[in-house]
Amino acid sequence: MRSLWMLVAAFMFACMAVLVKLGAAYFSSTELVFYRSLFGVWMTYLILRYYRLPVRTPHWRIHCWRGISGLVSLLMFFYCLTQLPLATAISLNYTWPLFVALFSTLILKEHIHWPLICTILLGFAGVILLMQPTLPEDHWVASLMGIASGFFAAIAYINVKQLGNLGETEWLVVFYFTLISTLITGVGLMFTTLNPITGPGLLLLLGIGVTATLAQLAMTRAYHRGVTLVVTSLGYSNVLFASLWGILLWNELLPPIAWLGMGLIILGGSLSGF
Repeated sequence: MRSLWMLVAAFMFACMAVLVKLGAAYFSSTELVFYRSLFGVWMTYLILRYYRLPVRTPHWRIHCWRGISGLVSLLMFFYCLTQLPLATAISLNYTWPLFVALFSTLILKEHIHWPLICTILLGFAGVILLMQPTLPEDHWVASLMGIASGFFAAIAYINVKQLGNLGETEWLVVFYFTLISTLITGVGLMFTTLNPITGPGLLLLLGIGVTATLAQLAMTRAYHRGVTLVVTSLGYSNVLFASLWGILLWNELLPPIAWLGMGLIILGGSLSGF
């Protein structure tokens, strides 16, 4: 049941992706990452202070690896969301469960469960059928960055699992991730021209900050307390939630092949054994 936190994370990540796509009309991808991280670092810091939880950690090296790999993945993913169709960007980013399945056996030395590996592959097949991604000929760089974002996201998730095994709380993990992301992107923005923050832009930034922070906390708790491959398999529900948002908000009509993809995603999650 602890792995079910990934369902909460997937829902929040789907909301964040929609808001990021809308926010691209007002801000650059680096600005979106900066404001998203700035909100997260202050929110988690205040909570740490409120509960009088320690901020210092002896595991700063792993926090740095998690922060840097997560930031690289986030920058690439946000860039893809601003340059590619939403379906393409999400599908490319969702190569990360395949990398996690590989890293969990090579790095974490977890036992290989072939049925669970098959559910991950089944879920990825569902993503392809549901989203029906296309690779525009003039966007190969952005497309390759989408796959790379999945690779670095997998490294970040493995680091999250390692920190959980060391006893680090999800609040502390998210705090250091958002702190590192804020500092690095903040330095980068010092050499660029910032876009003005208007009323609609501010609402989008707040929405991105809230959904992203809640998603990070839920995802971190899932990887801390759940089985890595089960949590990874449940992560595909992000695509399902995004599709439902499209139906509810924009009255998008899905073709039969897309419904088949949704069925495979649900089947993959059901067979994950949570």
